[in-house]
Amino acid sequence: MAEAWRKLKKALSSLKQQPKPVPSVDNSHSKSPAIPPSSSFSRSFTTTTRSSKRTCAICLGSMKAGNGQAIFTAECSHAFHFSCIGNSVKHGNRLCPICRCKWKEIPLQFPTFSTDVNGINAGGSRVSPYHVSLEDPVNFSRPLPTISPPRPQHIPFSDDEPLLNIIVDHTSSPSALHSGNILMKSFAEFPAVGAAEDVPRFAVLVGLRAPPLLDGAQDLERAPIDLVAVLDVSGSMNGSKLTLLKQAVCFVIDNLGPSDRLAIVTFSSRAQRNFPLRRMTEQGRQEAALAINGISANGGTNIVEGLKIGACVLEERREKNPVASIILLSDGRDTYNSDNANRRNSNRNHRSSNPTLIPDYLSLLPSSIRACNSEVQEAEDLSTFPVHTFGFGPDHDSSAMHAISDASGGTFSFIESVVTVQDAFAMCIGGLLSVVVQELQLSCTAASPGVKIVSIPSGRYASEISEQGQQGVINIGDLYADEEKEFLVYVSIPSVKSAQVEDRVETSLLQIVCSYKNTVSNEMVRVEGETVKIRRPQVLSPIDVVVSLEVDRQINRLAVAETIAEAQEMAERGNLDSAQALLNNRRSCLLSSASAQAGDGLCNRLDTELTEITERMASEELYEQMGRAYMLSGLSSHFWQRSTTRGDTTTQLILLGESSNNTGAVGYETPSMLSMVSKSQSLTISNPL
Repeated sequence: MAEAWRKLKKALSSLKQQPKPVPSVDNSHSKSPAIPPSSSFSRSFTTTTRSSKRTCAICLGSMKAGNGQAIFTAECSHAFHFSCIGNSVKHGNRLCPICRCKWKEIPLQFPTFSTDVNGINAGGSRVSPYHVSLEDPVNFSRPLPTISPPRPQHIPFSDDEPLLNIIVDHTSSPSALHSGNILMKSFAEFPAVGAAEDVPRFAVLVGLRAPPLLDGAQDLERAPIDLVAVLDVSGSMNGSKLTLLKQAVCFVIDNLGPSDRLAIVTFSSRAQRNFPLRRMTEQGRQEAALAINGISANGGTNIVEGLKIGACVLEERREKNPVASIILLSDGRDTYNSDNANRRNSNRNHRSSNPTLIPDYLSLLPSSIRACNSEVQEAEDLSTFPVHTFGFGPDHDSSAMHAISDASGGTFSFIESVVTVQDAFAMCIGGLLSVVVQELQLSCTAASPGVKIVSIPSGRYASEISEQGQQGVINIGDLYADEEKEFLVYVSIPSVKSAQVEDRVETSLLQIVCSYKNTVSNEMVRVEGETVKIRRPQVLSPIDVVVSLEVDRQINRLAVAETIAEAQEMAERGNLDSAQALLNNRRSCLLSSASAQAGDGLCNRLDTELTEITERMASEELYEQMGRAYMLSGLSSHFWQRSTTRGDTTTQLILLGESSNNTGAVGYETPSMLSMVSKSQSLTISNPL
C-alpha cells in the first residue's frame, strides 16, 4: 500500500514540472508577447488535433473534444478553439465570428509574459502560467479583466545590410550624370482678355515632365530603393492566392538591382519579419526567394501589426537608400483592430479620400506612415514612407486600404482577378525603380500688379498660397522617369486703365520656377519657366475666345475626379440612383467640352471610366464587391496623378502609350511602368501556372 501511495505522489508531482522554452529564431519579430505553456493544464489549451470532423472558424483547424484539446462553446452555440477565441477577445472582439452575436460572457484572459521575444508562435494565443482551479467554472467564462499586458521587449531592426558604395565622377559633363532637367510648360485658359474686363477666376495650366532614363544605364541614373513587402498570409490566402503572391514577390525580387534592398514582413493573427533588409545581389535574391517560398497561410488578419513592423524596419535601419517605400497586400479585413461591421455603417467613413475621415485603427499606426495626418512629422524631422496598398479580391477592406495609402502618400490598387497580382506589382515597382527627381517643389509668383493667385486645386499634393495671393507653392516630392504632373493655378486679373490701352498691351500673369534634387549627383537644381502672358485688346477677336485645349482637358479631369468622389459618398449612403444620375450628368458635360469634341484621348478615357463606374453601381451587392474598390483606386490615381491598377482589365495595356477600351487607366503610366508590365506578362505567358 505504501509503495502504491509513493508512486501516486510521484505521478502527481510530475504534472507541476514546466517544459523548456522554445528556442528563438533569427530575423523574426512580434509586437505581442509570446511564451511557451507553463504546465500540463496550459498545454491542454494549445494542443490541436487534425483528426476532427469540426473546424474552428478562426484558424480553420480541426476541432475534437478530448485528447488534450480545449474547446470554447459560446452562448450562441458556436464552438472554437479556446486559444483562438481567447486571442480574438484579447484584441477587443466581443462578437461571434460566425453569426456576429454579441457575447455577454467571454473567455478569461490573464496577462502574459514573454520569453520568446521574437514572436515565433505567431498566430497562437498563450494561457497564463498562473494556477487556475479546474473545479471552479467561473474561471472559464467571466468578463475580461482590466489588467493591461506588459509591453514586450523590443528588438531593434538595425541589422540592415550596408549600402553599396558607388563613386560618382562629379567632374564629368552633366549629360554623363543624368539625362537632362525637368521640362516645364504653361498655358493660359484664353489667349486674350478684354482690356476693360475684371476676371475673378482665370485658369493657368502649369506642367512638369521628369527626364527619361537613358537605355543601358538605368541603375546608375535612378535612385536605389529600400523596399519592405508587407504581406497578408491569413487563412483566406491559402491555395492559389498564396501561390500567385509568391510568384509576384519573386518577380519583384528578380527585378531589384544590387543597390536596392528588400525586407519581407508577413502577418496573419500576428506579424513577423521573415527577411531582413538586404541588398538584392545574386545571393540576396536567392535567400529572399527561399524566405518567400517558405511562408504558409493560416490565422486571422492583423494589418496594423504588419504595418508597425514594416515601418520599424525602415525607421531603425542604420543606413538609408534615397527612396524608401512599403507595399502592402491583403485580401481581407483587419479582424483585430477594428469593428468592420460598425465602421461600414458609420457616417464618419463615407468619404475615404478625405484623410480626416479614416478608420479608427489608423491612429494606431506610426506617424512615419500617416504623415499627412501628423502634425508631429515636421517638428520631429521624421521620414515619411509611402505605403502602396493592394486590395486582393472582392473581400478586402477597400476603404481601409485606400485610407492607409492616402494618408502615407502612396497609391491604392484594386486587384480584381487573382491572376493579375504580378502585373499589379510590376506596374508599381516599374515606377519605384525609376525615381529620377526628389524634393520637387513648384513655385508660382504673380507677375503684374493687381494679379493674385486665388486657388490651386492640387489634389493630394500639399499647396499653399501666401503673401496675399502673390505666391503659390506646390510640394510634389518624387518623380518617376518621364512622369508628368499638371496643375491648374487660378488667378484674378484686373482691368487695364484706358490710358494704358494699346493694341499690343500684355498682362504678365505668373512667373514659374521649380527646384528639385537630382538623384544621381545629389545636387539641388533650379529650373525657370517662361512667364505666362495674355494680350489685352480693346475688342476681342474670334480667336481670342477659343479655350486652350490643354487647359480644358485638365478642367475636365478635375471635374470628373470630384464627381467620382461625390458619387462615392452617395453610394456609401445607399443612394445609388442619385450617384448614377450624377455620373451620367458629368459624362454629358464631358462629351460636350471643347477638348472632347476635338477627339482628346484623355477625355475618351475619362468617358470610359465614368461608364465603367456607373455599371458597377447597378446594385448594392455589385457596388460592395466591385464598385467601391474601383472608385477608390480611381480617386487615388487622379488625386496623385499616378497610375494604379483597377480591376483585371488594367493589365490589357497596349504598350504603345495607349490603353485598351476597358482599362481603368487614364494616362498616368510611364514608359518604365509599361515596360515592367510587359515583362511580367511575357513571363506569365511563357511560364503559366
